[in-house]
Amino acid sequence: MRRTLRAHLRSGTAVLTAVALGSLALAGCSRDDKDGGGKKDNTPSSQTPAAGVQLPKLPGEKLEVAAVWTGPEQANFTKVLDEFEKRTGATVTFVPAQDPIVNFLGTKIAGGQPPDVAMLPQVGALKQAVENKWAKPVGAEAKAQLDKNYSQGWRDLGAVDGTQYGVYFKAANKSLIWYNNAVFENAGAQVPKTWKDFLATAETISASGVTPVSVGGADGWTLTDWFENVYLSQAGPEKYDQLAQHKIKWTDPSVKDALTTLAELFGKPALIAGGADGALQTEFPKSVTQTFTGGDQPKAAMVFEGDFVAVNIAQTKAKIGTDAKVFPFPAVDAHPPAVSGGDVAVALKDSKGAQALMTFLASPDAAKIWAVAGGFISPNKSLSFDAYPNDVQRDIAKALIAAGDDFRFDMSDQAPASFGGTPGKGEWKALQDFLKNPKDIAGTQQRLEADAAKAYKS
Repeated sequence: MRRTLRAHLRSGTAVLTAVALGSLALAGCSRDDKDGGGKKDNTPSSQTPAAGVQLPKLPGEKLEVAAVWTGPEQANFTKVLDEFEKRTGATVTFVPAQDPIVNFLGTKIAGGQPPDVAMLPQVGALKQAVENKWAKPVGAEAKAQLDKNYSQGWRDLGAVDGTQYGVYFKAANKSLIWYNNAVFENAGAQVPKTWKDFLATAETISASGVTPVSVGGADGWTLTDWFENVYLSQAGPEKYDQLAQHKIKWTDPSVKDALTTLAELFGKPALIAGGADGALQTEFPKSVTQTFTGGDQPKAAMVFEGDFVAVNIAQTKAKIGTDAKVFPFPAVDAHPPAVSGGDVAVALKDSKGAQALMTFLASPDAAKIWAVAGGFISPNKSLSFDAYPNDVQRDIAKALIAAGDDFRFDMSDQAPASFGGTPGKGEWKALQDFLKNPKDIAGTQQRLEADAAKAYKS
């Protein structure tokens, strides 16, 4: 059975929500300095700086690391690999992978050329790697770093049937909406706390002459995140867990309710940049940059996605905390949702070099390198909050660590990749079709259930 955080999450999302609401409200008022790094956080931290992790010397050893990251994310991860090279003497090559990464790895392994380590963006992909006997259990040194630096929930996410295979290097708070502050001020718009208020704010912004919402519909995974946040807030954590494990069908009334709610936005083309057709041609990076370019007349005022949006904002002239601000995904019926995602490192070769890299990735030393660069949140509780470059990211990280295990992991990432993680198929395709025709709720449910049943059965 797929391991989830279910056993650790009985108290729901209240902790992360409360922390996020307070910290993000403060973050929205913070000012970055001229170099883009916010005010120094002088709050005493419960975290104690760890001594540098000890790594073996690996002169002449060559490693390959596969990941789907591109652009700034690939560049920042490469900085982490560069530091590993300096400390060990090994040579590490980044191998660009395609989604779904399980198919990419299968081809490499069948050809006798598996990478040493792969960064998997889905829990389902980790389970498949274990079932296929590709993944190697973490060694004693990596496990010691995990025990020291990670909460039980994050360790469990990287385990299958009680054996530790993965290290969650990068986490994501996927319950955030980023907004263009100048547009909000010009429109007299208020930051919403509920879904009803969110729709009202969108109408207010639309009346001011700016399209309110940017949707990266060309990348189906963004649409799964929209659905998951609405569903978690509306149906609640228990139903969320049941749907994530396919213990209830996608034809369940709770799914109908969530799609009906989502259609309140998707069914109004004037509220979405480019309408449905335009959104379906907009890839995620563009959905962000078009929200923060064009001064006070951008193509959209708000864009939904995780903390990693900061990487794309950095490609514009907007300053996080002043020009670009953020608020938690609005509550639909009860509480604001708290959905998390993450990328897990797994060794595909049981070599000294692969295990050393897993140990490094489980340490705060590695996490700090990307945290300083921005657009990154770590589940590593030993990482000092001072490593984050601005108050917005610092407060998002504090919320994640303070929440412990009180969050829900991305639902589509828990599913088999053929359903929840494949472009043009399964949930991605069904929700793209739904964006195009949000009136077809029953048909969308039927397609989702048919694809899910097939994927979970196989």
